[in-house]
Amino acid sequence: MASFAKIGLNNKVIEVLSVVNEVLHDSNGVEQESIGIDFLTKLTGYPVWVKTSYNTKGGVHKLGGTPLRKNHAGIGYTYDETRDAFIPPKSYPSWILNEFTCLWEAPVAYPTDGEFYTWNESTLTWDIVEV
Repeated sequence: MASFAKIGLNNKVIEVLSVVNEVLHDSNGVEQESIGIDFLTKLTGYPVWVKTSYNTKGGVHKLGGTPLRKNHAGIGYTYDETRDAFIPPKSYPSWILNEFTCLWEAPVAYPTDGEFYTWNESTLTWDIVEV
């Protein structure tokens, strides 16, 4: 299955739909994004769709394939045309966009001591989670 993000105002993703891969094949059997966009436009009457990959996160394809648009799109994500990437909503005001992964990161690295932490936006620190 191929996934397509429906793009609304301010390049926000407002829906994600799946299309059977065979629908995307041209007369030579090659998958074409434009065919999927045409199919969804005719089906829904809505013209702005961008293909996304369920297997892509942080610019890495989890099955070793070619990553597509940095991250799989989700409702509320933004499609950045300049980066050709889907960017999730910002988790906290202090977090910074990683230009390589197009994911938001805390300004302080997550501790690697094996404990569980939660981000504290007031102090800009990771607070240990008491279990």
